Amino acid sequence: MQFQFTEEQLMIRDAARDFAQNECLPGVIERDEKQQFPGEQVAKLAELGFMGMMVKPEYGGAGMDTISYVLAMEELSKIDASVSVSMSVNNSLVCWGLEEFGNKEQKEKYLTPLARGRKDGKLHIGAFLLSEPEAGSDATSQHTTAEDKGDYYLLNGTKNWITNGNSASVYLVMAQTDITKGSKGINTFIVEKNTPGITVGAKENKLGIRGSDTHSIMFQDVKVPKENRIGPDGFGFTFAMKTLAGGRIGIAAQALGIASGAYERAVDYAKQRKAFGKEIAQHQAIQFKLADMATRIEAARLLCLRAAWEKDNHLDYTLSSSMAKVYASETAMWVTTEAVQVHGGYGYVKEYHVERLMRDAKITQIYEGTSEVQRIVIGRGILK
Repeated sequence: MQFQFTEEQLMIRDAARDFAQNECLPGVIERDEKQQFPGEQVAKLAELGFMGMMVKPEYGGAGMDTISYVLAMEELSKIDASVSVSMSVNNSLVCWGLEEFGNKEQKEKYLTPLARGRKDGKLHIGAFLLSEPEAGSDATSQHTTAEDKGDYYLLNGTKNWITNGNSASVYLVMAQTDITKGSKGINTFIVEKNTPGITVGAKENKLGIRGSDTHSIMFQDVKVPKENRIGPDGFGFTFAMKTLAGGRIGIAAQALGIASGAYERAVDYAKQRKAFGKEIAQHQAIQFKLADMATRIEAARLLCLRAAWEKDNHLDYTLSSSMAKVYASETAMWVTTEAVQVHGGYGYVKEYHVERLMRDAKITQIYEGTSEVQRIVIGRGILK
């Protein structure tokens, strides 16, 4: 593994950093308060090629590596995790799954516009529909059904906690086609949002990433063409697990960025704020906090980059992605809490940003596999 980034990787990192500062920072507090989806920012990311950055150019993508993706995710997440999670879902869960497992016709029809992030002059992104009211960590307990009707499937059920739920144009939906087969009776379907029978629920009022478009999606007798099933019959659960393994790299990078953003603000504040006649950065109590923050962040960054490197080199990254996610997410929660503490009373005030970063950090321990689920994956990996 090389510890020195290539010129292209550095260029991507710097472009993402500039975008975050110039396009995401203005209005980020207001968007958080109003729970406003950052559609303008996501659309501009699409124009820059970030919404399908790992997809091959022949399918409308930028053809970049996973390390570049991690670097971009970190920089965006320092400023606005609601922007970065939209980018993460479209890249890691939707585009990657389609490119890796979709057939040629599915890629040409669906992947290309999703990788570009635009279609007919409008924002065009995807969503990944796995979680249900009774199927969160236990993804095998799918209650959404897809009944085989010959030329089409009839889709019924409800999906919860769907990122990009209302803004997406295309859904990848996991559903049970044969309950007697358990997880081997699950399939994944490409479903267009404007299909009759689909209802988008109210936006969830969340603790953090409040700008992120999180909704429940209801299906009532939705007709899905037979050709929209991804892979062979019964491949849906495998599709979901393989796709989520890569998605965890993106969320680990998001957690890393949230932690890094809070740490940078804590360092800046500690150099400016004075107490007992000198900057608080000169007090050992604060120095120790900053030292621990920097150390944990660097460890999380290396875990993220290792998982990305393994993915780029076509190695089994299941274990490394889970390690990266559990450590980076718990680092994000710890670092952001300490950043609020460093700021003292000001840390509790919205204009200093760290309270928002602390709220944003929590979800990284939950979505795309809770910390408990990651430990199950790690435990099985080291004991097999």
